[in-house]
Amino acid sequence: MARLVFDIETSALDIGVFDEAQQEYLFREAERLPNPEDRAKRRAEISQMFSLWPFTAQVVCIAMVNADTGRGQVLFQSDDFEEDGEVSSGPVEFAPQPDEGELLTAFWDVAHRYDSIVTFNGRGFDVPFLYLRSALLNVPITRKDWLGYRYQTEPHTDLAEQLTFYNVSGREGAARKFNLDFYCKAFGIPSPKAQGVSGMDVPDMVAAGEYRKIAEYCLRDVVATAELYKIWHDRLAGIK
Repeated sequence: MARLVFDIETSALDIGVFDEAQQEYLFREAERLPNPEDRAKRRAEISQMFSLWPFTAQVVCIAMVNADTGRGQVLFQSDDFEEDGEVSSGPVEFAPQPDEGELLTAFWDVAHRYDSIVTFNGRGFDVPFLYLRSALLNVPITRKDWLGYRYQTEPHTDLAEQLTFYNVSGREGAARKFNLDFYCKAFGIPSPKAQGVSGMDVPDMVAAGEYRKIAEYCLRDVVATAELYKIWHDRLAGIK
């Protein structure tokens, strides 16, 4: 069974793309605060969250590898895109894309070739983000079954769900949710954050034009997720 492991990176859209009514809606909570300093602080906090919402952010990178072979591709937006600009890095090809629409189109072209997927928190973030951004840009979605019945691992194994046994004990219990970095360190997997980059840095890297750096970070996340999947599959799969 062909199994695809993937991760996405997102970055907030410029506030100028939203009209006055949309901006008022986005910052309404902050504007209700009477203290100017509190208001400014809350506006900054809301702005920082824009990267998490598909109606206020875009996909700037998708890294993916075959769970069995380790071969894969990293699709990423790049200002210096050139046709035939793919560059191989071992078994993984880096493929710059001219815009988000082309990136998503290329991703769905790959996705339909796979029977199932593996993600870390993909049910809560990556998959709905991809679905909604694709719908907004009118990009055809080739797999619409990744958010089906939650309590199954086919066609979507979400390791954040599996390692918490579907949040069986809440935030404070034995199976509380940790981030990917924490799980990797606990299981002896090289952390994707070891080089000092995290998802919070992506918007700044986009602003600086560091697209390849984003792609390399995203790939590290996917490689770590693939390793974590192997451990889960060998030691924990089947627990009900």
